[in-house]
Amino acid sequence: MSKEVMVNVDHLGIRFNLAKERVDSLKEYFLKFAKGSLHFEEFWALNDVNIEIEKGDFYGLVGINGSGKSTLLKTVAGVFKPTKGSVTVNGTIAPLIELGAGFDMDLTARENIFLNGAVLGFSKQHMMEKFDDIVDFSELHDFLDVPLKNYSSGMVARIAFAIATATRPDILIADEILSVGDYAFQEKCEARMKELLDSGTTVIFVSHSIDQVKRMCNKATWLEKGKVIMSGDAQTVCDAYSSKY
Repeated sequence: MSKEVMVNVDHLGIRFNLAKERVDSLKEYFLKFAKGSLHFEEFWALNDVNIEIEKGDFYGLVGINGSGKSTLLKTVAGVFKPTKGSVTVNGTIAPLIELGAGFDMDLTARENIFLNGAVLGFSKQHMMEKFDDIVDFSELHDFLDVPLKNYSSGMVARIAFAIATATRPDILIADEILSVGDYAFQEKCEARMKELLDSGTTVIFVSHSIDQVKRMCNKATWLEKGKVIMSGDAQTVCDAYSSKY
């Protein structure tokens, strides 16, 4: 019996228009734009990408910087709209794409827990019920009333991961989340993601560590210059990628 498809990426293309000449200020940009003298160059960040992610997959994306991994994640999360093709998502998404996204760095961690919960679509009551779990997992009890601007990137990662995984999303998107913070917390995050998998969550995972992708993922796609080079069993895809890089 075939599994339920959670994410279907069908002939996806994402195009950006890049300014061809250097513009030194926002004022100069708008003046050139108004005069019609600003010339753009088309850049396809993703080109004819096809991926199918099934329920319960721990799905890895590998590729060098600029290959299109983060653009793909942002499109699945609804941040970018397809220029061509389509992305169909079945279920709720908890995106861990850019650390600090959905946070107000001037507010305290306590305030940001409720703010970020609202951004993810959760009620204040729901976040109150999950509050202790979030604080316990992040291990930031002593810093709850400190503004996030005084946090290290590792501390921000802790609170972001704790909030995103406090509930059971259908799909968790994790972009380089395990590259920040200490080793003990990375292990804790891995264990939490495996718990989510066991409860039916589908995970889409990006990491520069091929060993991490091999160890954690069952399937993977290798992207290069916005195109799919290879998809399939994570071990096979990672070995092929490693043989080139």
